Amino acid sequence: MPNEITIPAVDGYPLAVTSFPPAVVGTGDAKPPIALINGATGVKRGYYRAFARHLAGSGMHTLTWDYRGIGDSRPDGPLSAMTATMADWGRLDLTGMLQWIYATYPDHTVVTVGHSVGGQLLGLTDEVARVRAACCVGAQCGYYRLWPWPRRWLLGLFWHLFLPAAVKVAGRYPSRLLGMGEDLPPQVARQWAAWCRNRHFMVDFAGVPLAQTFDLFGGSLLALSFSDDTYAPEKSVATLVEFFTSATHRRHRHLRPADVEARKIGHFGFFRERFRNTLWRKARRWLWAQVLNRPLSDGPRHEPVTI
Repeated sequence: MPNEITIPAVDGYPLAVTSFPPAVVGTGDAKPPIALINGATGVKRGYYRAFARHLAGSGMHTLTWDYRGIGDSRPDGPLSAMTATMADWGRLDLTGMLQWIYATYPDHTVVTVGHSVGGQLLGLTDEVARVRAACCVGAQCGYYRLWPWPRRWLLGLFWHLFLPAAVKVAGRYPSRLLGMGEDLPPQVARQWAAWCRNRHFMVDFAGVPLAQTFDLFGGSLLALSFSDDTYAPEKSVATLVEFFTSATHRRHRHLRPADVEARKIGHFGFFRERFRNTLWRKARRWLWAQVLNRPLSDGPRHEPVTI
């Protein structure tokens, strides 16, 4: 049965976490790997519950969690009073999660599944150095000029004008009203826009690139993008993959819905249960191959892999 727990961020901020113990227990000295699922912007951890159960059913101890200001990690007071930034989600929250995992399960292999910003945040924590493998789903470099026309033009208006104006009026980014998930703390939203306006992507509010840690990741990376995902087109995902300069293996798999006999996948579809026997099974198989040091195929470092 899943357990609801609280894990502190680096600064002590309480993060709501659901722990899914492994349903399959290894024998002898085998220790179950720990799989940490990092969600997308404004998406509560409950969205990943079925996928987490799927990984736990294969023998992985799986954790889902909410960033500060999101879901059950939202403060009691008004969201407009929060000073948290999107960088805090990586430097404080993700770092705290990984530190807790390493302290609690010191001899276990750690892997991550990052949805959208959940993959980007790996570049904002030193603790990424101890992650064995990262499966990134629709995780992209958000610089709007990586999008094709005419969406590039529309995104330019969104990041430069609409989002800043919405935050100024509402005191937060009213995502729920727009059908885009949980409302965002004001500085999270403003920094999100600043990142997506800047060719360097991860920057501070003055446009100066943040110190990043992508090069500390020495594990295996699998990036998945989908032809019908307007939030993360192929070029934007490929650009983020290039940030992981020290990865032992980097693989980018661009899929069409027809590849898995589906009508659509989009940005959020991967985590829907209808993909249990296709995308889920293949991603799980890849994660286990990295845990066991058994690559699915030989070949050049950047060779696409069939999953």
